[in-house]
Amino acid sequence: MNAKNLVLASVVTLIICVSSQRVVKAGDLPSLTTSAGTAVITGAAVIKGVVKFAGIVPAPEPIRMSADPSCAKQHSRPVLTREVAVDSRGGLQDAIVFIADGLGDRKFDPPTQPTVISQKGCLYEPHVLAVRENQPIEVVNDDPTSHNIHPTPANNREWNKAEPPGARLEEAFAREEIAIPVKCNIHPWMRGYIAVLKNPYFAVTKQDGSFDLPNLPPGTYTIKAWHEKLGTATQTVTIGANQTKEINFVFKSK
Repeated sequence: MNAKNLVLASVVTLIICVSSQRVVKAGDLPSLTTSAGTAVITGAAVIKGVVKFAGIVPAPEPIRMSADPSCAKQHSRPVLTREVAVDSRGGLQDAIVFIADGLGDRKFDPPTQPTVISQKGCLYEPHVLAVRENQPIEVVNDDPTSHNIHPTPANNREWNKAEPPGARLEEAFAREEIAIPVKCNIHPWMRGYIAVLKNPYFAVTKQDGSFDLPNLPPGTYTIKAWHEKLGTATQTVTIGANQTKEINFVFKSK
């Protein structure tokens, strides 16, 4: 083979190799799930918005930790309850927004990566956690004192486990339940919630009340917003391929 033909063959080989290694974009994937548990959909849509609170915000109350000095000394100022956390524009934190109906018989594999609850400063962080059915939950004690974590579900197996300082444990819930109260039998002010969902389309609202539900297949959905003190609100939304639609939920004081 002469030099000219050799160069030509090398160029052709290079083109074939580059073509065979084409980067696959999310929209090219036919699978409904990824290892992270988030669906990948061609023509995916997005529903986003804000959960708000209207009315007189209940005054937070101080949490008294004097029963365990190791808890109290971790805080330089008073710790307040956060059951109704609202920003200056009425955005409601720690509401759970999720697709309740409309996905038909689609199935989604749960994530294998654990999500973490930390016991820090004798509080649960996050206060409200949302996970998938059968997703591992790792509970970590970052405090210098012992805790126990005691979820009290209505539709799942109850567990109640002690955790000395530095301990870690792993559990999971098999069935959807919104939401499971969590308590510590040692420190009665420690309370939180774990929501268990059967699909990956959910969000816990941020400090400003905002949420995003990305990668949705086009369709008509029942969307719910849940809050530990304010109950549940429901909307029905129809969304097309590649569309972004904004919706808001408003909770009022009871």
